[in-house]
Amino acid sequence: MSLLPTSLRRELRATLHLAGPVVAAQLAHISMGFVDTVMVGRLGPEALAGVALGNTVFFFFAIMGMGMVRAVGPMVSQAVGAEDPAAVGRSVRQGLWLAGGLGLVILLILSNVEPVLRWTGQEPTAIAGATAYLNAIRWGILPFLGFAALRSFVEGLSRPLPVTIISFVGVAVNIGANELLMFGRWGVPALGLAGTGWASTIVFSVLFGALAMLVHRAAPFAEHGVFTRLRKPVSSTLRELVWVGAPMGASRGIESSLFMGTTVMMGTLGTTALAAHQIAIQCAAFAFMVPLGIGMAGTVRVGQAAGARDESGARRAGGVAMGLATLSMVGTAVLFWTLPRPLTGLYLDLSDPGNAEVVALAVQLLGVAAVFQLFDGLQVAAHGALQGLKDTRVPMGIAAVTYWGIGLGTGYLWGVRGGGGPEALWWGLVAGLAAAAVLLVARFHRQVEQAVQTDGAPAASNGTPATPPAADVSPTPAPEERPG
Repeated sequence: MSLLPTSLRRELRATLHLAGPVVAAQLAHISMGFVDTVMVGRLGPEALAGVALGNTVFFFFAIMGMGMVRAVGPMVSQAVGAEDPAAVGRSVRQGLWLAGGLGLVILLILSNVEPVLRWTGQEPTAIAGATAYLNAIRWGILPFLGFAALRSFVEGLSRPLPVTIISFVGVAVNIGANELLMFGRWGVPALGLAGTGWASTIVFSVLFGALAMLVHRAAPFAEHGVFTRLRKPVSSTLRELVWVGAPMGASRGIESSLFMGTTVMMGTLGTTALAAHQIAIQCAAFAFMVPLGIGMAGTVRVGQAAGARDESGARRAGGVAMGLATLSMVGTAVLFWTLPRPLTGLYLDLSDPGNAEVVALAVQLLGVAAVFQLFDGLQVAAHGALQGLKDTRVPMGIAAVTYWGIGLGTGYLWGVRGGGGPEALWWGLVAGLAAAAVLLVARFHRQVEQAVQTDGAPAASNGTPATPPAADVSPTPAPEERPG
């Protein structure tokens, strides 16, 4: 590292210092999905297919909502870079209002999704399991989004460690709640897949409650009066949040729909294909948490540089995040190539003849996953860097073209219509993610100078900067030391 320029060494240290706890928190969150899949695997392949379908549907909407709410992150980080503490508090308060409104809409959607699952031609057993799971986990959407808003605030101040600690507490709660509610203990009836959903709802509520208590009481978060000045929605800040966040949410929804669409198409090929897909996608999702956390750190670092109008700093921060994210995925690609059976054995008993078909197919899919890991890490870091610039609309269009047009289109034509089967559906994922990576990286390098010159302000549809939000009516908090 001593051969690198001093500015680059500093950026590497700063990014790693921020990304470490963020990555750890992401790993804790995905560990909950890993725990759910492993424990549901004890119920058999049909239950695994049901949780695959239900989990995909829930997190499609949850991630789309979270994408919108996480607009709090770039707004807070740019306000930190501009040394504007009033804007910091204003952004997170309105983020909570946004989370509440979105949560109610998603709750209504999840309450009426069963007919759509039947329309897509899924196996009846998978639909029954997915419905039981969704009827329970839907109640967790409000605390899930509230936690996302507060997490964006905490990480935007470059203080991610509390989120990491709280997230690992959530893992422990998830294991205990699953054991209690899925299988029945101490007089509690065994609820099966519904128990998994209720366990997740409990965990989301614990996460939000713990982080809310910290934000309300502990320095430096309490100085911003998030809950004491919550009061009522402020339309001007909400408009900016929606302006920045709607494309972020849409992009995450489009990306999630690539995987949801692949899961739905996989379900038409039978429960064996769907169960194998769930194993492979859980392995890939676990590995994805590392570049996703690095990308989140990149959003903060790029946003702070953009807020300070430091073009070279913003460019350097984005480049470091993309490099680190890609490097991390090289390691997981090697793991998927060399150890697919042991990884599959984490979810299913390899010695059970009844699991043989699922195991064999999961091993094949992990081989393809090794390839798309590389592109997935690069595209998510590039997306994070663009969010730090508040550049969200064009990336949304790139996501639509690459994920839907290339990813889903290739998978459908080759895997379903062409008879290529489950492996061909996964090659569609590779094609979509590779195209997204190339275009998003190119977009970032084109946009850095323009975004910094306009101080990161969101552009109106005609390309001119949008009108800045009016001042919050809340009292201005005392100035704080700029996070390092």
